[in-house]
Amino acid sequence: MSAGVSLKHSVSMLLLELFMFFAFWSLKKWILLGFDKKKKSLVKLRNLCFHGCLSSPLDHLKGYMLTNGGADTLVPEITPTATPQPFLPLPAPSPLSPFTNSTVPKLSGFCVLNFTAAQSLMNMTSIDCWAAFAPLLANVICCPQLHATLVILVGQSSKETGVLALNRTLAKPCLSDIEQVLSGQGAGDNLKQICSIHPSNLTEASCPVKDVDEFESTVNSSELLASCEKIDPVKECCDQVCQGAITDAATRLALKASDLLSIEGPHILPDHSTRINDCKTVVLRWLASKLDSYHAKEVLRGITNCNVNKVCPLVFPKMRHVVNSCGNGISNQTACCGAMDSYVSHLQKQTLITNLQALDCATSLGLKLQKYNITKNVYSLCHISLKDFSLQGWFLSGCLLPSLPSDATFDKFSGISFICDLNDNIPAQWPNLSLLPASSCNKTVRIPALPAATNAQSGLYDENAAVYILIVSSMAIMMLLQF
Repeated sequence: MSAGVSLKHSVSMLLLELFMFFAFWSLKKWILLGFDKKKKSLVKLRNLCFHGCLSSPLDHLKGYMLTNGGADTLVPEITPTATPQPFLPLPAPSPLSPFTNSTVPKLSGFCVLNFTAAQSLMNMTSIDCWAAFAPLLANVICCPQLHATLVILVGQSSKETGVLALNRTLAKPCLSDIEQVLSGQGAGDNLKQICSIHPSNLTEASCPVKDVDEFESTVNSSELLASCEKIDPVKECCDQVCQGAITDAATRLALKASDLLSIEGPHILPDHSTRINDCKTVVLRWLASKLDSYHAKEVLRGITNCNVNKVCPLVFPKMRHVVNSCGNGISNQTACCGAMDSYVSHLQKQTLITNLQALDCATSLGLKLQKYNITKNVYSLCHISLKDFSLQGWFLSGCLLPSLPSDATFDKFSGISFICDLNDNIPAQWPNLSLLPASSCNKTVRIPALPAATNAQSGLYDENAAVYILIVSSMAIMMLLQF
């Protein structure tokens, strides 16, 4: 018996090794051909790629052993070319079995939010926050989309309730229900931690106004809607027409707290800036109630994206080794660049960032190095480019996400994909204190917000210039192990 088991195992492993050898040999050749192109190339990173890149093969297999939940209505709206089949408990599923992870959510029964009306929005959020990718896309895609979803859900419900916030009793079960619906569609089950979401995100918090009628009698609602019903995501970050209108409306709402203070007597109130920020959320909910879900999402993501691109999200570790190797006028270039490469490799393990964030990160790191009297341009000396600051993986030389709002996409057969650019070889700019740009609207380095289509293609990528990184499906591997 043991001999038979051993033989079966050895044959399976031999087939697996041959399969992996030819798969990766073909993939490597494909990628090298793609990088020989002089055109601007795009990369669509597939679900299995990053999961395979960042975990062991066993973790990869375990992560995609999916069960059939029987909740077809919660699967993202796509048109499959074959009837979905569950991966388990079938012992040998087809290599083309779809990536589905839908389960029936266990709802509290107390939440007044209409998830059915917002189904397409919830679908998109579950894709943007897909379990395997949520931590990697948190800063740029997942958390902005999740926050927008909360705003839209409460805003849309106000058309029925007349209130732009949930009370504290309902906020907790509603947040739990939102988590259940999203995780039932494949999103991570720890989004509260990843995106710092709390029940208070569904309430009015410290804002003194939540009633729709009182809101519209307090602010200039027609001017607010005219400023924000449609925005240009590039111009808005510089001109701040909509953001200015939101701040003005939120300030007017926050001042109502002074009226309450004079009526109800002295009591402790939050800081005025905190009240204004809380009232901004109420303003955004009102805007969401006046727009359909799609356009509300576009506006909210566009506004959030302005703030996302202003800040470098990376955590810079201690740089003692770089200081020792690159200080004193860089007496040893090899040692200095080795230390820089080692340091940057730690940054490359953190998260995916946008083009503009990479520029901010390069400036932040350069200023830190200058504080340690490293005055020579080590970026130029060591050939460090902007994409060196973003997450790295198998066959990747840096993935910079678009600086405009973007979403992941879902396909049942190939999984989750999102756009990033591997040919943005823009050198990292060594900061000059006298020439530092005042804002992202005044950058001295031109960075494309979205990769340009080539050869008059109407889509986002040229088929001949696109590189698709697709690691071998765990389903195919499991099939081999069954032989």
